[in-house]
Amino acid sequence: MISEIANRIFNQVITDYHQFDDIDYPVENPYDAESLEHLLYVKNWIDTAQWHMEDVVRNPNIDPVEGLSWKRRIDAQNQVRTDMVEFIDGYFLNLYRGITALPEAKINTESPAWAIDRLSILALKIYHMQEEAERVTATAEHRLQCQTKLNILLSQREDLSTSIDELLADIEAGKKYMKVYKQMKMYNDPSLNPVLYNKA
Repeated sequence: MISEIANRIFNQVITDYHQFDDIDYPVENPYDAESLEHLLYVKNWIDTAQWHMEDVVRNPNIDPVEGLSWKRRIDAQNQVRTDMVEFIDGYFLNLYRGITALPEAKINTESPAWAIDRLSILALKIYHMQEEAERVTATAEHRLQCQTKLNILLSQREDLSTSIDELLADIEAGKKYMKVYKQMKMYNDPSLNPVLYNKA
């Protein structure tokens, strides 16, 4: 099952990242460059680094100039994340290119890769919520609240994993078909963002 592979790799990435806990640490991807596993490893590394960028920029005492620099870096990282999702969707489009959809086939509300994107972010939420549920310096009330939230996140991961596997099975069977739309984020494009092109 793809979800089982994805969840295992996402957990591996988060563990690997926290050995160094360094946003700029170079990715050491252990998987073959042509494999889905390689793409999933890169995807979650991007998300993990961005997760920690978001932590840094929320420091209330951060210097405004430094904060703006981090905000722009987060914007750039978010574009990398989006590009990676679309690249993974390209992998699935290629994988299923020989399948003919049935006449009654339907399209899903989101593509496989965007569902996997949510699974990747969920892995980070689970990791950090578990940290909070076990943090000895926190109050018992805090730990209990976080454990309650963790239980919900774990249930959510189970449901999302099942949905992803069912979606891919339906595509393989021709019951659903893929149709991928580019995100076309306008604020990152100087020709589409009026603040940028009016200034120019």
